[in-house]
Parts: sequence; structure tokens; C-alpha cells
Amino acid sequence: MAASVGTTPGGTTPAGMTPAGTTPESEKDTEFQEHERILCPDFLSVAQITEMLAEDVDGVQQKLEKFLNFRNLQTCLKEASLLDYYVSGFLWARGMDFSIIQYSKFMTLLDMLLHNLKTLHMSLEDSIKWLREVMAEIGPSHSQQNEEWNIFDVKQANAIVDYLKISLFQHYKLYEFLFFSAREEIVIGTEQVIEVVKPAGHPFPDPLEEGISFDIYSTFIEPPPILDMEMKGLNQDQGPEESQPEADTSETDPLVGFTIEDIKLVLGQVTDDILISIQTKINEKLQIQEEAFNARTEKLKKA
Repeated sequence: MAASVGTTPGGTTPAGMTPAGTTPESEKDTEFQEHERILCPDFLSVAQITEMLAEDVDGVQQKLEKFLNFRNLQTCLKEASLLDYYVSGFLWARGMDFSIIQYSKFMTLLDMLLHNLKTLHMSLEDSIKWLREVMAEIGPSHSQQNEEWNIFDVKQANAIVDYLKISLFQHYKLYEFLFFSAREEIVIGTEQVIEVVKPAGHPFPDPLEEGISFDIYSTFIEPPPILDMEMKGLNQDQGPEESQPEADTSETDPLVGFTIEDIKLVLGQVTDDILISIQTKINEKLQIQEEAFNARTEKLKKA
């Protein structure tokens, strides 16, 4: 029984072969290889994911800090934000009980979304479209032939989309600001070199950076040494005379000549006067209120 053949531009093609010279099985293998390249290369290796699965929250943060080579977490806001982004995603995936391959693809998905934002300047709308295309490849499919390629089932795919809404997409503007907005560096230390003028026996002006003419300096800022000596002499001459009255006033006691009984008497008179005036005011107010009350009572009786 002779096998049927088909013609191609280069000659004959055996029966069952496609015009391109490939069998359906080889086409399926090629398509599978293209599918495997989605979300590659992996953001974390299998060994790194296995190490982090054995750690607690602090251990996961320390491992990711090491894997990502973040060295300035205490001073760099960008590194701290990115580390929090990846740690939160890994811990969320742990709660979903993913497999190793699912961990790998999910963490790569998180990294690719940031890569698209940082490198390709993708807008929020473009990132959502890109996510939809990727999830269509690695998520559940209605086609039976691609069922073996599905990495996430329907429930897991929906959970991933919901997580990305609240973790990345809801704060997309903040991540854009993180990557594209320049921030002023806070100066936490500085060094200054100050030039000190050498001492001299005569007035010397300030350094040239802050200097003024010597005439102004000598007239208004630094008086001549002769005037200083004269002022000191005047102060010494006037010092004892001015200090004597101050000493006299400080030594005199204003209560000299008064006994305790005299002070009590004066305070009692002042207190009585104050209390009498207060009592008089209270009595006047009470009398006014009493008259008003009596007037209202008379009106009520007549009514």
C-alpha cells in the first residue's frame, strides 16, 4: 500500500506532515515550550522558595532581604517598600497553600508587574490588561487540550486578582511616585571648615568672607584701646558711689518698727472692710430678688 504524499515548494512531503514539515505532535511540543516561557525567568528559585517556607515571618523577611541584596533598609524608603511588597505577597501565597511551582509563578508575576511599571512605564489600565492576558495563559482554560498547562485553578486565579487589586493596583500612584519622583536627600551630617584669625595685639577685622572696612570696624564695632581704658577708669571711679545706695536700700527692712500685733491689726481691718462690702452687696441682691418674688406672688393672688 503506497503512502500518499503532498507537494511543497521544496519537493515532496510525506503523508501526515504539515506544509511546514512538522507533525502535529511537534507543533504541540513547540506550543508547550512557548507556554513554559511565560513568566520566565523565575523571580525566585525552587531552593530559595523551599528555604523561605521553613521560616517564620521575620525569617522570610531576612531571606528576601538577602536574596534581593537590599542593604539600606534603614535609610532607603524604596528598598523598604519593595521588601514589604514581596514579603506580603509571599506570606499571602503561604496562606493559599500553593505548590512550589505556584509559588514561583506568583512571585514572578509580582516582580513582572513592578518591572512593567518601572521599566516600561505601564499605566494602571495597561497593567490590568497585561495581567488579564497572563492569567489567561497560566490560569484556568475552557480548552481541554490546554488543561494540563493550567497552573492555577479558577478559585486561585480569582484570589490572585483580588489580592493584586488591594496590594498593587489600589496603591498604583504611590508605586509610580516611588519609581519616578525624585526625593531630596536628608543631610544627617555635614562638615564645615572655619578659618580662625590669628590673635593680634591690635583690633583686627573679620575674615574676607564676612569682612568690612577697617574704618567702620574700628569706629562702630571695636572701639580703640584708649577709649576702653578710659571707660574702665570711669567705671572704677563711679563704682563705689553707685554701689553704696544699692547696698543701703538692700539692707533696709520695710517692716522695721512694726510688731506682730500691729501687722495683725492692719490685716484685720483690711479683711473686715472687704467682708463688709461683700456682705452689703449680697444683701442688696437678696432684697431685690425678694421684692421681685413678692410682686409675682401678689399678681398670682389677684389672678
